[in-house]
Amino acid sequence: MPFAHGRLQAPDTAPSTGEDVVRLADIGHAVVDQILSGRLDRPIDYRQDVDEWVVVLHGGATLEVGGDPIHLGPGDWVLLPAGIPHRLVETQPATSWLTVTSTVDAKR
Repeated sequence: MPFAHGRLQAPDTAPSTGEDVVRLADIGHAVVDQILSGRLDRPIDYRQDVDEWVVVLHGGATLEVGGDPIHLGPGDWVLLPAGIPHRLVETQPATSWLTVTSTVDAKR
């Protein structure tokens, strides 16, 4: 694997609504992305086939897992195992996240 170097996008480059995803690294069976979030038009439901670890770097968000709200601010992280339903309820403008996602389908 070649040497790589980069810089995270500034939170103020986030869209005013929705999300932008920037791929930072593809490492074997995992990928690392930076997600830049603006306000959501409506909550987004997820049920992924792979494990995902997320940490908020800047801003904040509310996630529901099993019907329980989780308020996330800078430094807060959550591990979402494959198949667990979760909902992104809201995001503050200019929220910056890092995600590490398994690329191996948990169903195998």
